[in-house]
Amino acid sequence: MGEAVGSMLASAVGIAISPPALIAMVLMLAAPRGRALGLAFAAGWAVGLAAVVAVVVAAGSALGPGVGRPAWPYWPYWLKLALGVLFVLMAGKQWRDRPREGHVTAPPRWMREVDRFSAGRSAGLAVVLVGASPKNLALAVGGAASIAASTAGVGGTVAAAALMVLVGSLCTLLPLGVHLFGGDRSARALGEWKAWLATHSTAITTTVLAVLGAEYVGDAVTGLG
Repeated sequence: MGEAVGSMLASAVGIAISPPALIAMVLMLAAPRGRALGLAFAAGWAVGLAAVVAVVVAAGSALGPGVGRPAWPYWPYWLKLALGVLFVLMAGKQWRDRPREGHVTAPPRWMREVDRFSAGRSAGLAVVLVGASPKNLALAVGGAASIAASTAGVGGTVAAAALMVLVGSLCTLLPLGVHLFGGDRSARALGEWKAWLATHSTAITTTVLAVLGAEYVGDAVTGLG
């Protein structure tokens, strides 16, 4: 299990560093039905991430060692190489398209409509932010592929996949926990998180993509060599 956890942990942390998801959670928690919306958003994120991880792990496990297949699968390294290059390119594009000083970018439409969200729409938005974000989807696929290619047994694979979903969901679980258990100061703390992330989200995402891209390419080159 240790191998499976170690190979996917960086990907899970990369998913958890998701400014749009944390900002969305903070906005929902500040809405009139904040607690219900927040719980639905966290549940939708976890379910969406778990679905991607489960599909990739199941498909990847079927490509593991077996009759007519190599004792050690090489496909995860080719996949990591492709994803690593993609992350580096995405980091460059993210930085190139960053908002220039003095330029104000209009927030997405859903941010302006959070007060009118239902619990179902909140959960649906979370699923979209998992599956429609190239960064989150690619990291989920890469991390799940690492789990599938590990030598862990069935129990270890399931535990590693569950841990990946848990770590990758911290961007929703942490603000929800602050809201539920932080008392009177929770609103101020969450507001400060939101303001800081809104200011630095481009730099954060660019750094995460560049670092993980370099790591993925390095792992792929080492494995293929």
